[in-house]
Amino acid sequence: MTDQERELLRRHQDVLAREAGSRGRERARWAEKRKEIEQAQDALLRERGRLYLVRSSKTAAKVPLVKNMLWAFGVGGVICSVGQGFVFLFQRFGLALKDASAASTCVLIAIGAFLTGLGVYDDIGKRAGAGSIVPVTGFSNSISSAALEFKREGFLYGVGAKIFTVAGPVILYGVAVSIVVGLVDLLF
Repeated sequence: MTDQERELLRRHQDVLAREAGSRGRERARWAEKRKEIEQAQDALLRERGRLYLVRSSKTAAKVPLVKNMLWAFGVGGVICSVGQGFVFLFQRFGLALKDASAASTCVLIAIGAFLTGLGVYDDIGKRAGAGSIVPVTGFSNSISSAALEFKREGFLYGVGAKIFTVAGPVILYGVAVSIVVGLVDLLF
């Protein structure tokens, strides 16, 4: 807080006290002074905000927005095209569309985990951003990253316990629902 702001605050408090203790025309006069002080305080706040915007715009890093969007679109498109290629490949080997799609998803998850283990997927993610996170390979990366991070703590307490910290609820729900649906299908 600057000296000018402190002085305005002190005057504002003084005028408020005088306004509260007065009546009639004198109270209206103090109310007018209070409004003048409040307008001066608002002007100082607006000026401080303007100066902040000017300073922060000079020091903020320039984000290459168009370049980032093109990378995200390109990498996401390549991942999805590779997935579609696997769907066509599996269909060619005789799988139905539904089965080919499931097999393609499994292959993309395996590729994502493999690239995460090699440290390549993190480099892709730095460039592509959401283009690498949104497809199923991003989900695979989040699970694999958590497992790799805690492998020093052992396979049971490290990898086994921490692998589900990021995507555990999704996996748990998927497994639980698939068991229930499988049992219902088996019984009925």
